[in-house]
Amino acid sequence: MKNIEKFLKPVLIVFLVASFLSCKNKKTEKIETEETMPKDTATAVAVFEPFKVMVIKHKVADYDKWRKEYDAHDSIRTAYAISHYMVGRGTDDANKIVTATKFIDLQKAKDFSALPYLKEAMKKAGVISKPEFSYYEVIRNDDTPIDQKDRVMVTHKVKDFDVWLKVYDAEGTAKRMEEGFIDRGLARGIDDPNMVTVVFAITDMKKAKENIKSEAKKKLMVDAGVVGTPEIFFYKVMD
Repeated sequence: MKNIEKFLKPVLIVFLVASFLSCKNKKTEKIETEETMPKDTATAVAVFEPFKVMVIKHKVADYDKWRKEYDAHDSIRTAYAISHYMVGRGTDDANKIVTATKFIDLQKAKDFSALPYLKEAMKKAGVISKPEFSYYEVIRNDDTPIDQKDRVMVTHKVKDFDVWLKVYDAEGTAKRMEEGFIDRGLARGIDDPNMVTVVFAITDMKKAKENIKSEAKKKLMVDAGVVGTPEIFFYKVMD
């Protein structure tokens, strides 16, 4: 019996040590795996997904009166799967308004824009110009909070979107920042994909206005294949 005990003790010790080291290695491997494995996708940086917007431009007699009516009709927008996104007031004429609303279904959005109810609601709100409706897919967007509220919306038609985009990207965000612009959004027309709208925040209004109408900018647009005269609208984001 004593001989057996002498034999078993070393074996038992070896077994216990091996077990301890095995558990420790597994625990270490688990910690290393947890540290190196990708974080849950829900906590990772969200990947941008394009979305659709309906842009309406018009002039009103009184902004405060119009805004009260606009806010009061949120339920009818919801019924058509449309949601408020942005309201802006013209920089040079504060009664020129631009609104952007998100939508899911294009036909529903167009049905909404054709509602006699909407026409009457706009009349009641003091809209004094014919509303301009446009439908876009936003393919780039930066909603990062910034102090600047001034914006410029540039809309133009291009011969070939891919060609235009190469020229636009080659100019670069750094160059545009030097000129007083911060890239905020880029959208393509849904009915006409070669209709492009870009939105910039303004850091220096004087510099931005000078640069956007400069001969160098005009030449850049021609080189990019811009057709006709761009529509340029300076405004201030209200919310």
